[in-house]
Amino acid sequence: MPTQNRKILAVVEDLFFTVKINEAAKRAGLPIEFVKSETDVLERAKSGPALIIIDFNNPSIDTLGLVRKLKSDEATRAISVIGYLSHVQGELKQQAQEAGCDMVLARSAFSQNLPLILKRHAA
Repeated sequence: MPTQNRKILAVVEDLFFTVKINEAAKRAGLPIEFVKSETDVLERAKSGPALIIIDFNNPSIDTLGLVRKLKSDEATRAISVIGYLSHVQGELKQQAQEAGCDMVLARSAFSQNLPLILKRHAA
């Protein structure tokens, strides 16, 4: 399914990253929706957002399970999923990639590259 919808879904609870992502999305001209539950993510993903951002340190969601569900569903498989985590979580990074996450970055790299990531998905 082509992603024609330029909206971004973000599965993020950390206030610092919520503000950072929100500001970068505004600058890129992309609407963003912060989603709190797995059910809401799966439901809203069916509208075909351009990108889903996942904080793999979000304690309220089984993030690996969420990625597996997104990538196994025909309706959401083509959506880009980018995740971020602590740079010391090498094992979690590998598990996220194996689950189907398109890109997994350390928190610092995600912060640094966020404007470029959003610009690419705004096109």
